[in-house]
Amino acid sequence: MMMISKPTTMVVCLKGAAAGQQQNRNMATLKQISMRLKSVTNIQKITQSMKMVSAAKYARAERELRQARPYGEGVKAFYEKSGATEAVDDGNNNKLIVAITSDRGLCGAVHTNVAKTIRNELGAEAVESPQSKVFCVGDKSRALLQRLYAQNIAVVANEVGRKPPTFLDASKVANELIQLDFNSGKIVYNRFKTVVSYQTEEVPLLSAKTMLAAPKLQLYDSIDQGVMESYQEFTVAALLYYTMKESACSEQSSRMTAMDNASKNAAEMIGKLTLTFNRTRQAVITRELIEIISGAAALE
Repeated sequence: MMMISKPTTMVVCLKGAAAGQQQNRNMATLKQISMRLKSVTNIQKITQSMKMVSAAKYARAERELRQARPYGEGVKAFYEKSGATEAVDDGNNNKLIVAITSDRGLCGAVHTNVAKTIRNELGAEAVESPQSKVFCVGDKSRALLQRLYAQNIAVVANEVGRKPPTFLDASKVANELIQLDFNSGKIVYNRFKTVVSYQTEEVPLLSAKTMLAAPKLQLYDSIDQGVMESYQEFTVAALLYYTMKESACSEQSSRMTAMDNASKNAAEMIGKLTLTFNRTRQAVITRELIEIISGAAALE
């Protein structure tokens, strides 16, 4: 009797332990799914809030962009009509590239496209003798370029993107930019097209010597070196203001689209997690009912 009952007792204990472990495992799984579900729900709330904020900022940025475009279009028209397109070969081969970005992320590939365009151009130059200098407007461009081309970065302008750019901000950047000794340059920025699309473009940045050497400049009256230097400073500030407005509008529209996609992905993940949670909970309830019924049948 003892030899028969002892294994039976041991088997019953093992079954109970296994059932307890299985129940604890299921409870742990339910707890993990519940925590994951709560985390994704909180993330969805954040992305939806960021989408609403970006939508409001985008509406304001688009209104201000329509007012800022004449600044850039006017300078481009002057370059085309005066013929000031190519730099003067005076032995100074220093080039300047201005990267228009901001300090904030979560906006798709807005900053990455600008950095990629500049990396491709810098990569085509000789590694031993870098000629181009990079003026980073925004900390994102510096972070994307400093790993490979830290020696090319000349100046970095921070605190960009928290508030809409103004002409005063562009003037401050222009003052630092004019102090750099460059013969020719360009501004790489994102041109806003529609709510869901933008295009990375370049606009030339000319020095005062290049503008004075324009073939059709004599069509304008009373143009001397002092007037041209003053106008060159204004064109630099106007182009920076125009490109900063274009990039700001592209950034807000891209962030709004990115947060909308993130909210949709979070909603899809919440649906899948809810289904998994319900299935797991139903499996636990079914297993407990089977154990209760089996125990009642064994007692009979």
